[in-house]
Amino acid sequence: MSKSKSFQVDQKVVYPSQGVGVIREIVQKKFKEAKIPYYIIYIEVTDMTIMVPVDKALELGIRSTVSRDEAMKALDLISEDYEPIPTDWKMRYQMNLELLKKGSIRDIASIVRSLYHRSKVKELPIMERKLYDSALKLLEDEISISLRKSKEEVQQMIFSRLELE
Repeated sequence: MSKSKSFQVDQKVVYPSQGVGVIREIVQKKFKEAKIPYYIIYIEVTDMTIMVPVDKALELGIRSTVSRDEAMKALDLISEDYEPIPTDWKMRYQMNLELLKKGSIRDIASIVRSLYHRSKVKELPIMERKLYDSALKLLEDEISISLRKSKEEVQQMIFSRLELE
């Protein structure tokens, strides 16, 4: 067995490139004569169910949702000053995509902050806009779970902090 952190049925988890989900069950599937345990994760935002081998969960960046304190720190990060980001959108996109794959709430908050401010200077290219939208949705979902607030309240909290200048 691997040293990976195990999650429980009904636990909310973050799958960085997919969204916030709930572990619906843990099943054994036969693969090349071996029985492999899988998490069955339901991602509500896309109405998608994903099977993830238990041993690969951490490698894929799947993690528990953050605490209330961590959620508040991520919100605070949004209103902080930040380093200017590259003007070359392809470089920026790659940099932010890597951050999204790492998937910590702080990384996601920094993507939202930098792309929001960039979009105020110049309209974002379509791929970058999609990345921004994904990061924003992920941030909203996770913070609303951590703070036990509606997505609308969290969205208001995020945008009020983004507007601080």
